Amino acid sequence: MDVRELTVPGAWELTPRQFPDDRGVFLEWFTAGALRAASGRRLELAQANASTSRAGVVRGIHYADTPPGQAKYVTCAAGSVLDVVVDLRVGSPTFGRWDAVVLDTRDRRAVFLSEGLGHGFMALEDDSTVVYLCSTGYAPEREHGVDPRDPDLGIDWPTHGPGGEPLTPSFSAKDAAAPTLDAARDAGALPSWDEVSAFLRTLEG
Repeated sequence: MDVRELTVPGAWELTPRQFPDDRGVFLEWFTAGALRAASGRRLELAQANASTSRAGVVRGIHYADTPPGQAKYVTCAAGSVLDVVVDLRVGSPTFGRWDAVVLDTRDRRAVFLSEGLGHGFMALEDDSTVVYLCSTGYAPEREHGVDPRDPDLGIDWPTHGPGGEPLTPSFSAKDAAAPTLDAARDAGALPSWDEVSAFLRTLEG
């Protein structure tokens, strides 16, 4: 498995080796050893989620209070998406930076993002199915979002799908009403770089 750290520290792109034959293809889309070798930390799994979206749907940007936060290991099982990671850790040298990876059924990449980072994606095709492993279970009182359209974040959401077809972004009412990054920071709602770093040290080894 090839691993590349994204420009947002604490997030990695993982590209598995695929084994095609006349029956189809086999791959290991997650291995604890590869993740630990790249990140130096362990990932305890508490929940596995899946969502299917039509083209243009944007889900996110979501994050959870840290500690314990929620780390995610994400891949696309059908269709394709642009997966986005945002540094929401107040005090981080890269606060407000985002990076993105296309997840699809050609390269079958995955993205791992640590606690304290924001996550979202846009479906590039109808019936795009995203599956992700989570370090903690669903806890609505600890889960929040920032506006995926925030001009100060400047996320470059695609305007066309892989076949050149135009995309019209659509958002849930909750995501559309989420605060901007600055508003969330001013309200004290974002994770702290120091608190997240201290928590991650407990997961090392």
